[in-house]
Amino acid sequence: MRALSASWYDGKTAVRHIGTARLSSESRGFLVLEEDGQPPLDIPLGDMEYGEKLASEHIYRRASLPDFRLRLPADLPPAFIAVLPAMRSYGGWVDRLGLGKALVAFTAVSVAAVALFMTAPEWLGPLIPTSWERQIGDAMIGDLGNKLCSTPEGDAALTKLLDAVDPEKTKVRAGVANMGMVNAVALPGGQVLLFDGLVQQAETPEELAGVLGHEVGHVRERHVMTSILRQFGLSILLSGANSGVGNTAFGIASLGYSRDAEREADAYARSRMAESNISPLGAAAFFERLGGDTGEDSAEPALTGWIASHPAPGERAKAYRDSAREGADYPPILSQQEFGSLKTMCDEDEDVEEFGFF
Repeated sequence: MRALSASWYDGKTAVRHIGTARLSSESRGFLVLEEDGQPPLDIPLGDMEYGEKLASEHIYRRASLPDFRLRLPADLPPAFIAVLPAMRSYGGWVDRLGLGKALVAFTAVSVAAVALFMTAPEWLGPLIPTSWERQIGDAMIGDLGNKLCSTPEGDAALTKLLDAVDPEKTKVRAGVANMGMVNAVALPGGQVLLFDGLVQQAETPEELAGVLGHEVGHVRERHVMTSILRQFGLSILLSGANSGVGNTAFGIASLGYSRDAEREADAYARSRMAESNISPLGAAAFFERLGGDTGEDSAEPALTGWIASHPAPGERAKAYRDSAREGADYPPILSQQEFGSLKTMCDEDEDVEEFGFF
């Protein structure tokens, strides 16, 4: 068997050895390094790793001896090439497959992963067990601390509103958060929050009924977990209620839905309001007022908070106005005193904490 000139460091001393390398004639499982005056050194081929290619040499290492280095000529005979570890330019599987095929495979996997990530929330969200959903929602509420307003009169008025737009036996839980943002959100586990900024913007209880009914619609249509999965990814399910999704109100306020889901929630609200004989004209006026003077086709509508992530206010207002019964005499859903209790509950709650972003 032809011997090649070689030099090596044995991985145990700093001495450079110069000699020859040959494949064992007794077994093809070893590379034999020989140096004048020294006993042969048998290197198991399975222990060898390719290191790097220099201009005129190949460098090999040993897995069991990190400091071992073997230098062989660049023009290796076929017999050596057949048994020594191959040079790796990009990594094991890429080198075996070839760069071109590897790029095609990687692109295909990436496209499939993106497609799965984009579509999974739509079908997976409604399948999430309600017990998981409730744990996540409770964690988000818990992260708000003592920032939920509560007074006996305000709580009673909110319950009365909720009963009118949520006829289910198992009620959605609702609250008012002491936050100045014009916003309202549906949380996992059947919880709805109205932000005090939105409550203050409302001029009639019917306006709040439209908003509350819309958020209840998200709960009943099981849009919430779909939004959570889209917004924060599947990792939330792996860590359960301790996911940290609700660490700040930014996370809660940023929950968003598709336009189709928003329209479904609006349709739910209009249906419940019709059943409870609540005027939809208040909700229509609310959306028009929050939308300002900008049109539906404006490139940058002047919308913030709750209204910004929803269909155009003109579209929504028209749908609510069209649902009003001609000539109907709608009774007020709350008395002025009850509505006032909702408006003042955050101011009158002596224990509630003021929310601050910083």
